[in-house]
Amino acid sequence: MRIRTAGVVAVLGLALAASGCGDSGSDDKPAADQSAKATGGKLVIWADDKRTAALKPFAEEFGKENGVTVEVQAVSKDLQTNFVTASQQGSGPDVVVGAHDWIGNMVQNGAIDPVQLPAEQKSGFNETAIKAVTFNGQLYGVPYATENVALIRNTELAPEAPKTIEDLVATGKKLKAEKKATEILCLQSGQNGDAYHIYPLYTSGGGNLFGTTANGDYDPKDLGVGKPESIAAFQKIAKLGEKGDGALKRSITPENAISTFTGKKCAFLVSGPWAVADAKKANIKYDISPVPGFAGGKEAQPFVGVQAFYVAAKGKNKALAQEFVTNYVTKPELAVALYKAEPRPPALTAAFDQVKGEDADLAKFSEAGKNGQVLPAIPAMAAIWDPFGKAEAAIIGGADPAKTITAAGKTIQGQIK
Repeated sequence: MRIRTAGVVAVLGLALAASGCGDSGSDDKPAADQSAKATGGKLVIWADDKRTAALKPFAEEFGKENGVTVEVQAVSKDLQTNFVTASQQGSGPDVVVGAHDWIGNMVQNGAIDPVQLPAEQKSGFNETAIKAVTFNGQLYGVPYATENVALIRNTELAPEAPKTIEDLVATGKKLKAEKKATEILCLQSGQNGDAYHIYPLYTSGGGNLFGTTANGDYDPKDLGVGKPESIAAFQKIAKLGEKGDGALKRSITPENAISTFTGKKCAFLVSGPWAVADAKKANIKYDISPVPGFAGGKEAQPFVGVQAFYVAAKGKNKALAQEFVTNYVTKPELAVALYKAEPRPPALTAAFDQVKGEDADLAKFSEAGKNGQVLPAIPAMAAIWDPFGKAEAAIIGGADPAKTITAAGKTIQGQIK
């Protein structure tokens, strides 16, 4: 595993204030403190590079308050895979930070425990975020940020937000003809496609990934990929591709989509809050609006993703981990710090209210995602990404939509257990 220690915080010995299991306060020594002493008083947290840097000062503060040592370790690649593998080997962390759509896989592998978050704390979060981290009726993570894509527009090149994708294409073609841009739209695909970024157009065309059960949960037995609605959606997407309008191109990749936009080579970018810093750095005058759908089509619905903290089921200090995620991750100060490290709308309402006055973009991204679909966290979702993405790229390149997405649906169905 490629893990490098980003910071080890040795701290003063203070008593732990409260256990993390939603108990009312008492004068007794909590279970978390006893567990900490029994294991040498160390809490290990795994996160990616960007979040590790933001977490370090808070890990230090938590350690000082609770008389423990906290290690924040950065896992640069394949964090979910490395975590599940380490969990099975008994060598993983106590807390892991990652996307909510990992939950189904992590639960299936026995890698995370439910989180004991009292109702009064739960009510302080965005409802969509809580829904995203709830799996099989149980809360499995404490959310700290939400994210979705929107249309980021260079207002010098395109003063008005397009009402439909057809309007966008017409503006993009005009800018190309006037040699003010070289691309109509920057929506990343590459040779392997990108199901996450194409999803608003796919939903506007009438497609879905899974049906839902009576209680609203995604149903892995009801696969939408390859159904007539899915074919119809990709027939519309094909018209935007390389053999059609040229708005969608495999040459627009995850590596160059944002830089092509910030280089003023296209007026429109479909991306998330993570792209804003680059736009500001490049002094792009921009605005943010919902991704437009097809004329006469359904509403374009982006995926809504959530970033969260999880308690490792095989961690050596589970009580202390519960204390950290339930009574510390729920602090607005931590949510604001993580927001400043990478601006994504905080899931904690108090934190969102605190920063929205400083950043008008937050409200615009939230507006663009208010009717979005929670990214499925069911294990079957793991079978979607590769076949769906490759089918998307092939169709953008000119492959037959019906044959290509039907074949992808059969591949996905064969991989769902």
